[in-house]
Amino acid sequence: MGVSTTVTVSRPEDGTALVTVDRPPVNALPVQDWFDLADAVRAAGRDPGVRCVVLAAAGRGFNAGVDIKEMRRTPGHAALLGANRGCYEAFAAVYDCEVPVVAAVQGHCLGGGIGLVGNADAIVASDDATFGLPELDRGALGAATHLARLVPPHLMRTLYYTSRTTTAAELHRHGSVWAVVPRDEVLPAALALAGEIAAKDGYLLRLAKAAINGIDPVDVHRSYRFEQGFTFEANLSGVADRHRDAFARRNAPADGPEHGRHADTPGSDTPGPDTSGADTPGVDTPGADTPGEEQR
Repeated sequence: MGVSTTVTVSRPEDGTALVTVDRPPVNALPVQDWFDLADAVRAAGRDPGVRCVVLAAAGRGFNAGVDIKEMRRTPGHAALLGANRGCYEAFAAVYDCEVPVVAAVQGHCLGGGIGLVGNADAIVASDDATFGLPELDRGALGAATHLARLVPPHLMRTLYYTSRTTTAAELHRHGSVWAVVPRDEVLPAALALAGEIAAKDGYLLRLAKAAINGIDPVDVHRSYRFEQGFTFEANLSGVADRHRDAFARRNAPADGPEHGRHADTPGSDTPGPDTSGADTPGVDTPGADTPGEEQR
């Protein structure tokens, strides 16, 4: 039986829309789901009765990027191109949403998850949340644009080159996470913040969102599109396939290469902890929480 994805939009509070993604077990999204998520966020933002959108996910983690299984089983470049376009649309939908978007993040936020939260207006995270781009370990590139919105430039580069993750507490110290709360309080805290925002005048909020986007020093759409060109080059060169195949072999259980692609715990493809960074505040060892997916 295949795994299905549910993207739901609800109205838990007056003026607030809640967009929830649920694709067990780690919220790694195939191509179509990125487009569906983009459509849901855009539709919520266009609703004249909505003044703030909360973006959340069910399950143990917020988002684990694209589904590597789909990438490996699809011949040619169709899945790669689809994932590139789908991620671009989903990230853009969050950034361009007519009203502010609050991301409610629990557990892992990796690859495509960074693209979503990096383009959000505010982030509320659980105390066990971790953020990172394991792209180089998966034969991929991308979303450095969005990671750069969460951490200072040199930390972004170090996290990117090492595939390490950083914690919600560290991002809170950098000012990119609004609040760090226990896991079971993430959604209530995000809804409370959204409610505070939604109490403002809807017309003024839409003007404020457009004005703030207009003064951003980096054009996130153009910057991410530039990155995607290198992702495609990595695939044309064959290096991306080699890393994806190696990753799949590390994750394959004894009873077959596909049965355990989503069954293992996050980071089970990663060798024992690297203690070289143990004294680095707020930075975790590479892949210590990394589900078996990648972002494009």
